[in-house]
Amino acid sequence: MDMDVIAGRGLVLLGCGKMGSAMLAGWLARGLPAASVWVLDPYPSDWVRAQGVRLNAGLPDNPAVVLVAVKPQMMGEALPGLQALGNGDVLFVSIAAGTTIAALEGILGADTPIVRAMPNTPAAVGQGITAVIGNARASDAHLTMTEGLLSAIGQVVRLSAEAQMDAVTGLSGSGPAYVFHMIECMAAAGEAQGLPPELAMQLAKATVAGAGALAMQAVEDPAQLRVNVTSPNGTTQAGLQVLMDAETGLPPLIRATVAAATARSKELANG
Repeated sequence: MDMDVIAGRGLVLLGCGKMGSAMLAGWLARGLPAASVWVLDPYPSDWVRAQGVRLNAGLPDNPAVVLVAVKPQMMGEALPGLQALGNGDVLFVSIAAGTTIAALEGILGADTPIVRAMPNTPAAVGQGITAVIGNARASDAHLTMTEGLLSAIGQVVRLSAEAQMDAVTGLSGSGPAYVFHMIECMAAAGEAQGLPPELAMQLAKATVAGAGALAMQAVEDPAQLRVNVTSPNGTTQAGLQVLMDAETGLPPLIRATVAAATARSKELANG
């Protein structure tokens, strides 16, 4: 990211809840001066107040970026105040779930460079993954700037079409909740086999977190990692025979789960 350009022209952060705060913390840690950041939020946290950013103050005339991090239902009242910055060279980056590029163009103007992004909640600990797609006015330089900003909260991937955003929502956007539920289920299953509740939960959390870290760092793909821990006729194989059953196991369940979330994302986007 060309931090000097952003520091010079300024960055406007519209909404500074959990996701906005995680991004702001990352930018400040990377050296973006607090005085180059304008935060608009009616209920800023004590942490935000303590960062030295320009809080609910008059906006810069020509900021490099406006990052929209308000909830979708607040978009209608929050964005019109920034319309004056549309149709120019100010880049708008939106992380509002379900708000289409067309909807943003309708408010800001079709000549506004806009990038739509879908992060997920592990961004709060710098372990998120965000998918991005730009409109016709968003240049490669705009996308690179966006990637630089969003890399403060984890990995960033570019999509080839906005239509893919619904599937991203169903997989990585909603996905952390699926994993949290899996942890719940594993802990409950451990309890059912005689483990104390706290111990079962500790084992379940550490197992999922550790397996995820190994999957990210290993050269082998997850299928090979699974094979590596599966001894013939051993305990893991016995468990996997249940979990991997093509009709009653995890494959059809996860397919149906992601399909349902993707379908709901499409419904919400279509109003």
